[in-house]
Amino acid sequence: MNTHVHFVVPDLFLPAEIAAQVSSGLRLPALEKFLSRADVEALPQASLEDWLCAEFGLAGQAVAPVTLQADSLQPGSYFWLRADPVHLRIAHDQLVLQPAMPVTAEEAGQMCAALNRHFADDGLHFVAPDPLRWYLRLERDPHIATTSVAQVAGKNIHPFLPQGQDGLRWHAILNEIQMLLFAHPLNEVRTQRGEWEINGLWLWGGGYAAASLHCPAGRVCTDSALAAAFAAAAGVVAEALPDDAKACVAGGEGETLVVWDGLRFALQCGDLGAWRESLQRLELGFIQPLLQAVRSGQVEKVTLDVPCGNSSRRFVLRRRDTWKFWRRLRPLHGHSLM
Repeated sequence: MNTHVHFVVPDLFLPAEIAAQVSSGLRLPALEKFLSRADVEALPQASLEDWLCAEFGLAGQAVAPVTLQADSLQPGSYFWLRADPVHLRIAHDQLVLQPAMPVTAEEAGQMCAALNRHFADDGLHFVAPDPLRWYLRLERDPHIATTSVAQVAGKNIHPFLPQGQDGLRWHAILNEIQMLLFAHPLNEVRTQRGEWEINGLWLWGGGYAAASLHCPAGRVCTDSALAAAFAAAAGVVAEALPDDAKACVAGGEGETLVVWDGLRFALQCGDLGAWRESLQRLELGFIQPLLQAVRSGQVEKVTLDVPCGNSSRRFVLRRRDTWKFWRRLRPLHGHSLM
């Protein structure tokens, strides 16, 4: 049997100052056993975006053309940036980014139209094929380095603003965008409904379309739109996450890639209760049956990748590892980030 399940779970480990409290009361015997008995190595990728780019053979972090195609638009020969709608809130002397807001197609269309009128003479063109995924089309490479919106969520934006030879120009453009969106009439309507204003865009994931991508597995199961877009670009139709890992390993030999984005999405929304619920589903529906499958020999090995900044790690569990009783079991918060 040569079955390999490659699991990717961003935000499994929380910062040390909150990890014990947030995970308090959760029963995670299978996950704790998996993490404690598996072989561990450092993982170079700091985020899910980095991981997908590396594993699918995409140079840099040119995510925008990949997701643009998944949103049924063709990138052509243009340079594309993701220009995701965000809310920027003032916290003391900082601007903190909040993503994952509800946005309607009408709001996205009207705001992009306003942006296009304002920046028509600058060669900037905005489109929103999906209300939550907006894009900026450019004639040429802007020569800036950016950071994904997921890595900036809940943080001060200043250290993550575009860098590079044209960085200051793009800081000014982002300021113009903020002022334009802040004054847009739809934001007054959103405020009256008790919703956050769309008062900024976050630019990231820029690049030209790649000639081809290579999927690292024959099968992909995921709740991540981003992972599904990468799979589609590589010619693999991603399946929705099933309720039980047994469905992911059914059908014989080969490698199955499972990307579990529920923990990351919950943290981006600031919902620690949803993070706990997602973790419990991960424990019962996936880690527990996969641990049993490795023990029985049904699965040769399970690789668990945890992209998490400078502390990203890879855990590899084989059948022989499950019997290493001398490896002391550590609670989940024992793996937390310092």
